[in-house]
Amino acid sequence: MWYAMTNKGKVEIMAGGCIFDMDGLLFDTERIFQNYWRAIAAERGIVLADSFITEITGTSGEMMNRILEKYYHTEAGGEIQKDCKERVLRHLDKNIPVKTGAVEILGRCSMLGIKTAVASSSPLRQIENNLKNAGMENCFDAIVSGDEVEKGKPAPDIFLLAAKRIGVLPEDCIVFEDSPHGIEGALRAEMKAVMIPDLLPPREEHKRWIDVYNNLQEAAEKLLQIIRC
Repeated sequence: MWYAMTNKGKVEIMAGGCIFDMDGLLFDTERIFQNYWRAIAAERGIVLADSFITEITGTSGEMMNRILEKYYHTEAGGEIQKDCKERVLRHLDKNIPVKTGAVEILGRCSMLGIKTAVASSSPLRQIENNLKNAGMENCFDAIVSGDEVEKGKPAPDIFLLAAKRIGVLPEDCIVFEDSPHGIEGALRAEMKAVMIPDLLPPREEHKRWIDVYNNLQEAAEKLLQIIRC
């Protein structure tokens, strides 16, 4: 269940949760990751193919390692992943670029009593660091990191765990994502999916199943409409 409008135009809150990706969705950090992926590649004398962005964005864990090993021509995908994430952590320690509408949509969720969670492929330390530096550490009812699930996106595991932690049924959750891998995971979890494209556009096979907005500000303004769809 979600919401219904009364005869007086008021909103009756019944149940529901919103689950948010982090990199590229709440914060403009995917480009920072890509800069460091390419810097590390350059240090190794490698030029990453354009397809790297499509394959790597929204992944984590062993899936990310396999992609890194493919493009960096190495068996040390885990080392490259760790190196990149440590560089990004240091970079973001001083400044977190918040995406348009992130503050607004979280405020709207709070006003409506909607439970919220972060479900990010990033390590827990990175998530907590970003939220703290952006002043959003108290804006979420739960946090789930990529390290806490066996299979990362596009598997549904991280979203199902997030729903469990906020005490909301999967079918009563809306997932906000910027990447096709994340959208795929949300749909596999049988949750409503909303895409705010960042580096990549929505896949053709996803378009009939999802809502797409230019930014979170637009999504915040249409939140009740999204819920009732």
